[in-house]
Amino acid sequence: MDAFQDHYPDNVAHCYGCGNRNEHGHQIKTAWEGDETVTRFRPEPFHTSVPGFAYGGLIASLIDCHSTGTAAAAMYRQAGRGMDSLPAFRFVTGSLHVDFLKPTPIDVELVIRGRVKEIKGRKVIVETAVWAGELVTARGEVVAVQMPESFGA
Repeated sequence: MDAFQDHYPDNVAHCYGCGNRNEHGHQIKTAWEGDETVTRFRPEPFHTSVPGFAYGGLIASLIDCHSTGTAAAAMYRQAGRGMDSLPAFRFVTGSLHVDFLKPTPIDVELVIRGRVKEIKGRKVIVETAVWAGELVTARGEVVAVQMPESFGA
């Protein structure tokens, strides 16, 4: 799989959720599947809220980082550029909204699916859902804002 995060320049690859240079983070990997983006993540026992279920902060962070990665990939796609081209498109969270629909089981692989709702200038709005098997446990919307090149310098 050619993950978006594998193309992040080193100076902006330290994020706890998506940075491949953060050995303690989630290190999520996201890729296109048609018009959707997909991340697969298996919670660890230390992600527990109550026995058998994942902590809500984990779910919010997965939605957050999946969505900012989706925003970057969408900008590259719109510009007709490869994700390894410079200058890099990188995004930070301007707004994160999460609706927790059902408790998220901790003992299954989670599938996070995102869709670009809108691209407007330096902002990308992404809608994301967290799936545990056939069950949608959370939905989120992120307004991702393009970082200036100097932000991670």
